[in-house]
Amino acid sequence: MRPSRRERLSIWTSSRKSACKRAGWITGAGPYWKAIRGSNMTLFAPRAGRIVRSMRGPVLIAGAGAIGSVVGGLLAAAGSTVTLLGRRDHMDAVQARGLAIDGLFGTHRVSGLECATAAGELGGPYRAIFLTVKAYDAAEMVDTVAPFLDRHGVLVCMQNGLGTLEPAVAAVGQARVLGARVIFGAELPEPGRATVTVCADPVLIGALEPAADGQRARAVAWASALADAGIPAAQTEAIVAELWGKVFYNAALNPLGALLDLPYGALAEDPDSRAVMDLVIAEAFAVARAAGIALRWPDAGAYRAEFYGRLVPATARHRSSMLQDLARGRPTEIEAINGYVATRGAALGVPAPTNATLTRLIRARARSRSWKP
Repeated sequence: MRPSRRERLSIWTSSRKSACKRAGWITGAGPYWKAIRGSNMTLFAPRAGRIVRSMRGPVLIAGAGAIGSVVGGLLAAAGSTVTLLGRRDHMDAVQARGLAIDGLFGTHRVSGLECATAAGELGGPYRAIFLTVKAYDAAEMVDTVAPFLDRHGVLVCMQNGLGTLEPAVAAVGQARVLGARVIFGAELPEPGRATVTVCADPVLIGALEPAADGQRARAVAWASALADAGIPAAQTEAIVAELWGKVFYNAALNPLGALLDLPYGALAEDPDSRAVMDLVIAEAFAVARAAGIALRWPDAGAYRAEFYGRLVPATARHRSSMLQDLARGRPTEIEAINGYVATRGAALGVPAPTNATLTRLIRARARSRSWKP
């Protein structure tokens, strides 16, 4: 049975406030998200049980792994009707016992979620589809779920890396696509349970053309909906630039963390790995500039100051998801991160040799698992 509104409010008030304090997102006595640097963002404070009126409607989480389960579960706890599309063992556990969420965003047990393991089990149309698969699966998932999107709905792309928005735009049109930059981490310790392990910054949601009719309003509405659900979130006028900023972060940390088997804080402390990260950031910054991206940092040094001063400390104990992928024999997102920087740089005449080398090393490391003497 779906919890009543009073029960959902009780869930929110009993766990959300203390969880957000632990994550550093509430200051003083009231629920105020801490300030974000930059002027192209609208940051939202959570209001328990409030769902943006114009955005009411069913939500599909396309790829209900760790991140997708957190997003879908907390939206459902706040009052949305949510369907999770994911792997059978996880979906079976959620159907049997509900979805357990713990970690930095509080402790919750969410029931009433609809679960699916294939497109044939989906209903729809959905007012929002959150695309939460890995970058290498994004294009295929877009083809699978695009027919289920409401004609007034939005497809919210939450992938790491670059090059994943284009298939979404081709499938449903630019006006119905929102980009999302995600810098919170989660894992699935067991089927039916998601743990939020780290949160360095709010989720940023933005339209590809904010000035176009209605596009900014959609981004504002869904950023507000996430904040209402207890996920730090903001609307941005410059989502493409923010996605490049996330690539700087991932490109510097993910491959080295995977190759050296070190958490992010240790990478920043070691002089040699730090020197490599500096090169990665400098190259990626140069490629972004050559591509005409209006970044909010004046130069690579300004980004590094934020990277080492704020972002890495907030995720110091976090280990690379790329390391986990390699350990489990799964594909990595290297092509959408360092590989994208190297390939785009080559097309623009901007060399990115460090990014290219890290891409090759991760490819080789992935192949080495199947090598037999």
